[in-house]
Amino acid sequence: MIATIFHLGKEFRVDFFKPIDISIPLHTGQDCASAWYVQPMKLEPVVMGDCVGDVNKGGSVNFRTVTFNPHGNGTHTECVGHISKEFYTINKNLNRFMFIAEVITILPEQLDNGDFVITRKALQTLLKGSGKPEAVIIRTLSNGTNKLHINYSNTNPPYILKEGIEFLNELGVLHLLIDMPSIDREQDGGKLEAHHTFWNYPNNTQLHKTITEFIYVPNEVFDGTYILNLQIAPFENDASPSKPVLYKVV
Repeated sequence: MIATIFHLGKEFRVDFFKPIDISIPLHTGQDCASAWYVQPMKLEPVVMGDCVGDVNKGGSVNFRTVTFNPHGNGTHTECVGHISKEFYTINKNLNRFMFIAEVITILPEQLDNGDFVITRKALQTLLKGSGKPEAVIIRTLSNGTNKLHINYSNTNPPYILKEGIEFLNELGVLHLLIDMPSIDREQDGGKLEAHHTFWNYPNNTQLHKTITEFIYVPNEVFDGTYILNLQIAPFENDASPSKPVLYKVV
């Protein structure tokens, strides 16, 4: 099914029968993707007297309590509530779910201190001629399927420099998605410069903007323009597990 969409003064033709899921699922195995020293997600049947929420243990239904951390267990989308003193929730701040997005692939640059970073220059080069995308989706190299299982804790993964975020703000990007557990350095003394810069907190807070981390963009997905459907669970929390889905513009 090819649909024609008119948005931002342009026409986009999209096949909504060919979704591309770029989320990493939450699961209970030790080989799950994780960060920030959190444990894998837990699924535990509710037990109340003789009743047990597990069909394989004699229960009539599976009735499980789920324990997880949205920032450390799989793909998640966060709002400014992640860094603010005020209580902002992703469910209240994200109220539109379809966006024009650009997928770009970046080889992070190594600094003298050994860090691998995404610079303003790299973003400028890759987004040149892309217009003003509402969302930017960053795939970093290398891009093996180990990203679906890696534990990033204490590995200092690649991150985005403040100057790079400033460029995305100048471009008008509303939603930033990346395949790393954070857009900031793992240990930065609590500065979180990239987060603060993207949301312009607290000087001119941009409540409508979101950051999605821990995605995985398969290698067979080419760089270019897509329609992004950014799906979240309705959590009244700063972040929620999410399922970003791409549709190629044809």
